[in-house]
Amino acid sequence: MLSACPARATTSGFMHAVLGPCRVILRHRPFRELLLCLVLLGLSSSFVLPFFSLFATREVGMSPWLFSGFLVATSLCAVMVATLLARWSDVWLSRRFVLALSCLGGACGYAGYAFVRDVGALFLIGCLVLSLAGVTFSQMFAYARELIVREGLPANETPLYINVFRLMYALAWTVGPGLASWTMTHAGFRGTFLATSGLFLFLFFYVLRVVRPTPVVKHATTREGTPFWKTLRRPGIPAHFSGFTLLFCAATMTMLNLPLYVIDALHGSERDVGVIYSISPAFEIPLMLYFGLLASKGHQNGLIRAGALIAVVYYGSLTLVGAPWHIFPLQIMAAALVSITSGIAITFFQDYLPDQPGTATNLFSSASRIGSMLGYVLFGALSGELGHRGLFVVCTALSAVTTLLFFLRRQHRAPRLQPIPG
Repeated sequence: MLSACPARATTSGFMHAVLGPCRVILRHRPFRELLLCLVLLGLSSSFVLPFFSLFATREVGMSPWLFSGFLVATSLCAVMVATLLARWSDVWLSRRFVLALSCLGGACGYAGYAFVRDVGALFLIGCLVLSLAGVTFSQMFAYARELIVREGLPANETPLYINVFRLMYALAWTVGPGLASWTMTHAGFRGTFLATSGLFLFLFFYVLRVVRPTPVVKHATTREGTPFWKTLRRPGIPAHFSGFTLLFCAATMTMLNLPLYVIDALHGSERDVGVIYSISPAFEIPLMLYFGLLASKGHQNGLIRAGALIAVVYYGSLTLVGAPWHIFPLQIMAAALVSITSGIAITFFQDYLPDQPGTATNLFSSASRIGSMLGYVLFGALSGELGHRGLFVVCTALSAVTTLLFFLRRQHRAPRLQPIPG
């Protein structure tokens, strides 16, 4: 019995450390309102992303190469628009205005997808209208960072608070695809896109109601702010931006390759694929909280490096499996990887640029978009030549390069923001 006491004490300490910030979030109305915003945003993305390839290829009739070109074009436009809006939001635009504009772009863009089937028109809608919606995620978490500072919460606990907010976005994905599947069955693609448009429209009005219209205090050195290319030249940012881009590239290739690998190479079933993808989310929730707690204790840089090492082991292990059930325990590593690259990474970039939370969070989002775009292209170009196992070898190599980048470049810590008055 005595040997169990340290374990109980450790568990009790962890629960106390996590429940404290959760209680703070639930006590503060702006935090509760932000939680609802993130749930709505998570639902809107989970309605579209799982079925968009089916829409493009079956409903619209795009070829695989045309679909890849569509993804590349819309991703590039989203990166450019998000970068511009993120910079303006740190210099002279109100965060409330940028969030409202992005939500309105999502509402109009997906309403257009509901009725338009012409490929050229879809390109225009995706590049010119939906590119506005691409900034919503990064602006939400920039706003979260500003709320944490405004409420005067301990700066070292920021990663834990951000991970709790990120967790709400992830929780929306546990129910969103099921609701989207039901909507798809009863209302088709038109009903699914209209439902997504409705979620963005509701989020638009909710943002106008709950986000404070007063602009944040700017800490940029000039009224024009720092150009994006100069931001990328700051110490440490090029290595980590490149590294996260490679990690997201490997993750995208794995998302596309793993189901085919299980069914074609390992002779598994759709049920095996479902089990594999259900294991990771179950572990992401406690791991996000635990890693957030570790980051708040000063282990943020170590966690980022650990994430790169986990990616090497995970993808390398996938090349060696011989049966679908061999992948089941490996998904715990996948959960750890997602918890680090999609949670801790947000505050990691924000700590580099504490005077530019919009630009900093957009660096994370841009790395994700560019990595996903490269993943789509590499999957289409290499899958036929290398096969399913060969693609995981490529993912392992990309993760190894990321590991070298992270270990060779020490984190440069910038001064944190002071509490914002009001």
